[in-house]
Amino acid sequence: MTALPHQVSGPASTFADRHIGPRSSEADRMLEVLGYPSLDKLVDLAVPASIRLDRSLNLPGALSETQVLAELRRMADRNRTAVQMIGQGYFDTFTPPVIRRNVLESPAWYTAYTPYQPEISQGRLEALLNFQTMVQDLTALDIANASLLDEASAVAEAVLLMRRSGKNKGRTVIDADTLPQTVAVVRGRAEALGFEVEIADLSAGLPDGDINGVVLQQPGASGALRDHAEVITAAKERGALVTVAADLLSLTLITAPGEQGADIAVGSAQRFGVPLFFGGPHAAYMAVRKGLERMLPGRLVGVSKDADGAPGYRLALQTREQHIRREKATSNICTAQALLAIVASMYAVYHGSEGLKEIARTTHARAVELATALEGTDAAVVHEAFFDTLLVRVPGRAAEYADKAEAAGYNLRRIDADQLGISCDETTTPEHVAAVAAVFGGSDSTSETSGSETGRSTGERIPEDLHRTSEFMTHPVFSMYRSETAMLRYLRRLSDKDLALDRTMIPLGSCTMKLNATVEMEPISWPEFASIHPYAPEAQTEGWRELITDLEERLAEITGYDRVSLQPNAGSQGELAGLLAIRGYHRSRGDENRTICLIPSSAHGTNAASAVLAGMKVVVVGTADNGNIDHDDLLAKIEQHAENLSAIMITYPSTHGVFEEDVRWVCEKVHDAGGQVYIDGANLNALVGLAQPGEFGGDVSHLNLHKTFCIPHGGGGPGVGPVAVAAHLSPFLPGDANRDIADDGGPDAEGGTPVSGSMYGSAGVLPISWAYIALMGAEGLTSATAHALLTANYVASRLTDHFPVLYTGVQGLVAHECILDLRPLTAATGVTAEDVAKRLIDYGFHAPTLSFPVAGTLMVEPTESEDLTELDRFIDAMIAIKAEIDCVASGEFPLEESPLRQAPHTAQLLVSDEWTQAYSRERAAYPLRSLRHDKYFPPVRRIDGAHGDRNLICSCPPIEAFEDEE
Repeated sequence: MTALPHQVSGPASTFADRHIGPRSSEADRMLEVLGYPSLDKLVDLAVPASIRLDRSLNLPGALSETQVLAELRRMADRNRTAVQMIGQGYFDTFTPPVIRRNVLESPAWYTAYTPYQPEISQGRLEALLNFQTMVQDLTALDIANASLLDEASAVAEAVLLMRRSGKNKGRTVIDADTLPQTVAVVRGRAEALGFEVEIADLSAGLPDGDINGVVLQQPGASGALRDHAEVITAAKERGALVTVAADLLSLTLITAPGEQGADIAVGSAQRFGVPLFFGGPHAAYMAVRKGLERMLPGRLVGVSKDADGAPGYRLALQTREQHIRREKATSNICTAQALLAIVASMYAVYHGSEGLKEIARTTHARAVELATALEGTDAAVVHEAFFDTLLVRVPGRAAEYADKAEAAGYNLRRIDADQLGISCDETTTPEHVAAVAAVFGGSDSTSETSGSETGRSTGERIPEDLHRTSEFMTHPVFSMYRSETAMLRYLRRLSDKDLALDRTMIPLGSCTMKLNATVEMEPISWPEFASIHPYAPEAQTEGWRELITDLEERLAEITGYDRVSLQPNAGSQGELAGLLAIRGYHRSRGDENRTICLIPSSAHGTNAASAVLAGMKVVVVGTADNGNIDHDDLLAKIEQHAENLSAIMITYPSTHGVFEEDVRWVCEKVHDAGGQVYIDGANLNALVGLAQPGEFGGDVSHLNLHKTFCIPHGGGGPGVGPVAVAAHLSPFLPGDANRDIADDGGPDAEGGTPVSGSMYGSAGVLPISWAYIALMGAEGLTSATAHALLTANYVASRLTDHFPVLYTGVQGLVAHECILDLRPLTAATGVTAEDVAKRLIDYGFHAPTLSFPVAGTLMVEPTESEDLTELDRFIDAMIAIKAEIDCVASGEFPLEESPLRQAPHTAQLLVSDEWTQAYSRERAAYPLRSLRHDKYFPPVRRIDGAHGDRNLICSCPPIEAFEDEE
């Protein structure tokens, strides 16, 4: 095996020196505590020799920050920006600069973690509650979630919800005027789960036979506006549920899905200020009628109260989290697009209902002007009623006109030889209308005088019976922050309520909250990356495709696999894509019977949910006393299911934070039985440069670019979960949902089952990971991994006498994270892991991962980016908390009256006239002297989760909603 690169020296001279926290002298002190002479020795003992690489990674040499920005600029310049009029679910938009700079580009927002600890997440929870309220109001449905991944997969989730909740189990009928990428993704899910999908022209009525659910698009993919009330009524009379995929901007002017009787509305919030980003990340949404709220996939923000009765926000119904439900999960979604949902919500807050209506009216007016300008040409506008999109028929000349428009700087939607789609948006100007009309030989016509054959004003093509008459977004939040000054201060007030990575270490195990360097983040806002439509002509996207191809190749080298697809836009979707590739491989060999997926009980919880969605049956393999896979149980399960074994899913290093020595043996046993090995790459932060999953036995892995490769978590998204495969699985990587796939959703010439509406998923954040790898180089990446092992073992060693480390490897070492076992302390004192998590807030820390994967424990991952000062600050806090637990044990104060159970302490509580606690105010607020220099005060005390679930409020509430309803 190769020697590790030199440790970081004193003065930082390379980017790796900046990324890695401990200086050389600090690392030496940490190694001294651990009792090892060098970082090489520590790594040699921690990582099994049987999996260690015997060479350095074959990657280009590390670049400086200046060089990386220059290279990214070169690639960006290879993209060609155009006026994007393709539509098809993706629209150009203006991101208000105050939102772009103070949300999208602000580390206070983009480095935040999922709000599982609500007391330190009130700012982002309020922003997400605004998003839910906006969606509920616009769709006229009762409850909405806090975003999903993209529109296509959101429709697929809605279809599954209808199948779970519907009165019958007949087929799902999708209207023929639904976005083609949506149809492709739904077909893929249906094929894996074995239910029938029928595509039908529902303008002619419902087809005969049993129907479980119906999917409609409003406006249609062709741009057509139709009154769906009649077909919705007919579907419900036949016991079917109805989903409408609705454009949010259009809903400011047209009748909402809920007002037409729909059960579910889904769609994308992208055009509310979120750039095109070559297809993502974009926040999808889902709203449902009352009675379906407990079936919603994804996250749901609710209103509750804290220990003093003050209002507080939290994630509601948290037991719905799919990683908790495992094989009983109804979805594999455990993430969202929180950052993009926050951008969209703030766009709505900034503009308000009248502002959104004005944007919609202007957009519609541009489309009407274009339709009028095309009159008298050979371009026939097919639909009389539309919102923003024209379907234009030009028999045999569609390609000719599209090419001519492209040459003039305008991208149109190429549908077939005879038809084009032309979409307007808030960025469309009268000059754009005139230029596009000229392509077809039309004249400039932007007046409001009568211009159509029907005599209708050119300013109106929305049918009278579809006009929206109901109010929406009436809550004061949508009218209070209309000036930039007010908006700026609102955003600052919200971010000040939260703890994010810009303020403190976030020691979450299995989540890898490492540095998101500014140089990595800068390019994502460049127009040459951000303003590119995912279906733009290939000649305009050469820079994007160069970056993507290069990133795929680098990730393949890092993981030891042959091919990588960057399409999955979350870790859960990477899992699904990997399992669908395994399924496709077995079926291609005639092994349709291979449907059993073995999953160790210690594995990441979404593994089981993804396996179910891939049409597999989960069989759980037990865990031995040392936390490793139980060999006897594994062999027994392999023997029992040998003929039907599809795969095993393992997480490596294990979810217990340990390098299991027997991983090659496990892989061999599964391969011998004809199964495939899926290695969950969520913990790849402990492997990069030291070992390759594709080399020690994996057939497929998903990676988390939002963990190991520095894409920020954004308060719970964006995520990217690319899937890497060995050569024999490469034909089954996700295909392009925008191109025709086989009717059964299976693989064709373009690849396997698509999992996202755009070929490259959340492409917009890929420059971050590309930059990180290019900046670090092979040596820097390997050094980062070694330092991740160092920091984790340092924390484990310093804390084990206070909080025993539950699992270690054969050398008594952990991997990149460790599990602190609080169960003996809980048994002795009643102090819980949750009490410790809440008390850590008073010390200015986000809690470690609570009660996962083992109930009653805390899982800590310090990452390589934290320096010794921050590590020691966390350790000091934990040791001080242990002393407080000892005070409970000794009877100094009862548990219920202890600072642990009363935590966290707000400033309001501390300055109140009455203080009845059994300890001093100083002990509550400043348990360590160091806190006097930099004190964070949470805005609320401990949130009452049970109250919030019993009194479910998931939109911006009036004050009286906080009165005790019990």
